[in-house]
Amino acid sequence: MEKKLILTAAIMGAVAIVLGAFGAHALKKVLTDPQLNTFEVGVRYQMYHALFLLLIANLNFLTLKEKTTILYLVIVGVVLFSGSIYMLSTSTVTKIKTSILGPLTPLGGMFLIISWVYLFYIALVKNTN
Repeated sequence: MEKKLILTAAIMGAVAIVLGAFGAHALKKVLTDPQLNTFEVGVRYQMYHALFLLLIANLNFLTLKEKTTILYLVIVGVVLFSGSIYMLSTSTVTKIKTSILGPLTPLGGMFLIISWVYLFYIALVKNTN
């Protein structure tokens, strides 16, 4: 499971860097400042959660099931949260209809919050030093 967590974190982190660079250079010419700021929020949260997965991979008190649960909560959360933000912030350029995406952003945020709260709960109830 640790390998899967690290691989997922590495891919998620690399994509965040690529998207951040793309936003800073290519999108800067075609998006408004508020749209670019919104895009950067998606990148930032994606990177935070790539780092979070690296932490999870290295926490020895978590069971395989607990690590797996956190992994999938984060994946779903990042796809819904950051993914919807990327689509919403670039919709004027891509011309993709994004009316359905609005509710996905807070839903993705809830998955991310739940992953952190789940870690808190596990740490609270386990007898760890």
